[in-house]
Amino acid sequence: MPLKTQEVEEPALNLTPMIDIVLLLVIFFMVGTQFTEHENKFEILLPTVSDAQPLTALPDELIVNVANDGSIFLGGEAKTVEELEKDLRAARERYPEQTVIIRGDGPGPYQHVMTVLNICNRAKIKSIQLANQIKEG
Repeated sequence: MPLKTQEVEEPALNLTPMIDIVLLLVIFFMVGTQFTEHENKFEILLPTVSDAQPLTALPDELIVNVANDGSIFLGGEAKTVEELEKDLRAARERYPEQTVIIRGDGPGPYQHVMTVLNICNRAKIKSIQLANQIKEG
């Protein structure tokens, strides 16, 4: 008696839903692009100003390192108290919201960090951060 053999169907991936989604995305982006083109077609005279300044990126934070012996470093250069105050004032004049990060040497006397905090106060720096390290364990 002959045995009936069944043909094994190989699994197939149904691509119809994926093609539907891709076509919807194409239509969406085509319509969205046309809206931005319409916005740029308006004839608008923009206002003019005489003393406009170009937009600039926000400055990086100034990092002040205070060593164990009380020496102060700004941007990798050793500074005196007077030089640091002058540099901080100049930075604040360029950007009033200038941030200063103070990194004090852990085992060093805290008075050295307080000296730098007082300099920041005299230079009218409003945003001061004290760097620390998370204790492991």
